[in-house]
Amino acid sequence: MTATEPSSAAPFRRRQLISGTIISDRTLVQDAVLAIEDDRIHYAGAARGFDTALFAGAEEYALPDGSFIVPGLVDIHCHGGNGGDFPGGEEPSARRAIDFLHRSGTTTLLASMVTASREDLLRGIALYVRLTDEGLIAGIHLEGPFLSHARCGAQNPAFLLNPDLDFMNELVAAAGGKLATMTYAPELPGAAALVDLMTSHGVTPSLGHTDSDDATAAASLSAAREGLEAAGFDGSSARPTVTHLFNGMPPLHHRSPGPVAACLRAAQGGRAVVELIADNTHLDPGTVATVFQLVDAANIVLVTDSMAAAGLTDGQYMLGPSPVTVTGGVATLDATGSIAGGTATLLDVVRRTVAAGVSLADAVYSATAVPAGVLGLSDEVGGLRRGLRADAVVVGPGLELSGVLRQGEWLVPLA
Repeated sequence: MTATEPSSAAPFRRRQLISGTIISDRTLVQDAVLAIEDDRIHYAGAARGFDTALFAGAEEYALPDGSFIVPGLVDIHCHGGNGGDFPGGEEPSARRAIDFLHRSGTTTLLASMVTASREDLLRGIALYVRLTDEGLIAGIHLEGPFLSHARCGAQNPAFLLNPDLDFMNELVAAAGGKLATMTYAPELPGAAALVDLMTSHGVTPSLGHTDSDDATAAASLSAAREGLEAAGFDGSSARPTVTHLFNGMPPLHHRSPGPVAACLRAAQGGRAVVELIADNTHLDPGTVATVFQLVDAANIVLVTDSMAAAGLTDGQYMLGPSPVTVTGGVATLDATGSIAGGTATLLDVVRRTVAAGVSLADAVYSATAVPAGVLGLSDEVGGLRRGLRADAVVVGPGLELSGVLRQGEWLVPLA
């Protein structure tokens, strides 16, 4: 990368130089510099390739040895944090969660809702359309209501439905282009038409909470990919996702492979992206390491599935309308004992993924560039490259949080 003279047409309000080790796009660059003009990255790369005279008078930050600068993290599946709950659809609660998640290093996120009544879903969508327009979130993820009763997990079975195209059209219309992804069970009657409708409106299908067999899952993922391509998606954004692989679906069995096998094959071939909740609760570390070895980081997106308790202590919480108890950091539904979302931040998930044996560069890639690609935002977030939004996280040697930069502003000043 080479630096260029800034335009004289619009004087910059603020310039910043951060020097240290950069990790972005599966590459580690030591003795690097991140140069920021207002809310955009001007340069990111080896210090020897940057003319510091261009940034005379800039605010300068030199990171201590062992620290890293990584892109702002991107979470496409989270339900809240710090007492804030997205499924509840209440604005103060949602804003509290968003502020916490931003300050925890997740600078881009979708607001994930759960299966609920028509009225509650529409009310929540209306709120998250406004918060998307404010630039606080990147859109909406609907986890339901077209899910399997047999694999509903923490979803309220009273509101589960077979695919209803009229209802889906109502949800799409209410979202006004802000509905980014939607979880669905491919074995339900009408699921094929549902996938067609989603892709035609630019919604990424996310297979999950399913009791399907291998063939049904494989065919649905293939149809979803074809639909996205026909709708004009390309590259990383032309792939369906899989909602928290292994969770909310039958386990892989040698005589009944089920959806897990189909999802792994699709991901290994670059035809789908699988979510992993690598928090040591939803998945064993060995499972996480195995999936990275089998399908590669480029086909994995790390997510939190976080709920209101993320960042807080054990106790009583809500996941939408459902009471949840958190004990030892594990959230379970009071009614059934099912795991009810996660309590880790995305940086926690990255740290635990690395502890499982995955390289730091790969773990960061699956928490930044891959989800940004799913959202079609690779030219905006997910990396440290010229022209991208100035979102970055500074971590210490143990991947502890040291600073968070979002749109060129320090939400968490460097420690």
